[in-house]
Amino acid sequence: MILAHISSIEQYSSLHPHFPQAIQFLQTANLMDLPTGEIAVAEGVRAIVIEEPLVSESTSLSGFECHNKNIDIQICLRGEERVGWRSRYTCSSPQGTYSDEKDVLFFNDTPDHFFTLTENHFAIYFPNDVHAPMIGEGTIRKIVVKVGV
Repeated sequence: MILAHISSIEQYSSLHPHFPQAIQFLQTANLMDLPTGEIAVAEGVRAIVIEEPLVSESTSLSGFECHNKNIDIQICLRGEERVGWRSRYTCSSPQGTYSDEKDVLFFNDTPDHFFTLTENHFAIYFPNDVHAPMIGEGTIRKIVVKVGV
């Protein structure tokens, strides 16, 4: 997992072949004016703009998730969200089985760490990063860029 400010996102472009397209989109689009919903960005890259109320810790933890086929770049655009994190390697209690269709596996484990994303900060979640986002009060605007692995 990576945590950083949006001003430093370009330094991560070499981490994956699709990152340059994802980062170019994030640097050139007016993120605050994009409509909510899914946007096709490039081959292997799509974005989801979310503007929703934050949820309780217990609600978020019921969806403590990781992905096999995508890396998530999640950027807080407005508001503040608390996120739970744990390494997939230390999770021992899967909640059901992996859904290939939705690219998600849920866990009943609890996070080892919590952190807060504030405006213009982002986290990159790789397939081994189990995460529970959207914890807090109020409404958040964020963008999740899904980068195919």
